[in-house]
Amino acid sequence: MATPVKISDNFTKVSTDSKEEELMSEVLLLLENLAQREEVTVKFILDRLYDVGSLNLIDGIFRSRSLKKVLRWIAIMSKPAFRVFAWRWFKRNCPLLITRWLYEQVSFKKAVIAPAQVVMENQLPPGNTVAELEYKTREIKILRSQVKLLTGILIGVIAIFSGSLIWLSQNLIAGRSQQLHTVEKLPPVTIQEATTINRKR
Repeated sequence: MATPVKISDNFTKVSTDSKEEELMSEVLLLLENLAQREEVTVKFILDRLYDVGSLNLIDGIFRSRSLKKVLRWIAIMSKPAFRVFAWRWFKRNCPLLITRWLYEQVSFKKAVIAPAQVVMENQLPPGNTVAELEYKTREIKILRSQVKLLTGILIGVIAIFSGSLIWLSQNLIAGRSQQLHTVEKLPPVTIQEATTINRKR
């Protein structure tokens, strides 16, 4: 009579985890495939997100209407460059981020939320008071607003620089084509005319 084989709890847990990993890797591959097939749709979504984000960033940081108009024009001009970088970032990062988010949704693990006061007291080093914590929180908010301002200025400078390069390249191309056009309009010079011109000199 054969004795039944007992499977340990660890083995079933390992097999379940490996099965989950295999299934989630398939989800990741499917999302990458979906992103490749729907490239145009993803680019349209990124365009719309850029439009909304640039408007909110400009409106949130700057108050002057004339400056807002200039920055909105710069944001429109820098959109093609953003589209290239955003598409690369999306292909590299988004399928994995979406897969992780979906796994969190189907894992059904409830996060334990502790009251804010308990969390604050546990994280405070000995000797620190709530007033010091509030002061540091205000400092962090000020630093964040400064980072947002510097980010907006950096985006504006990059957009102006790229717009200037585009404008300069277009002017150079137009100038070259105009020079070629004027050379084409000149009457052809024959060898006899060239020798008479040289004799007169």
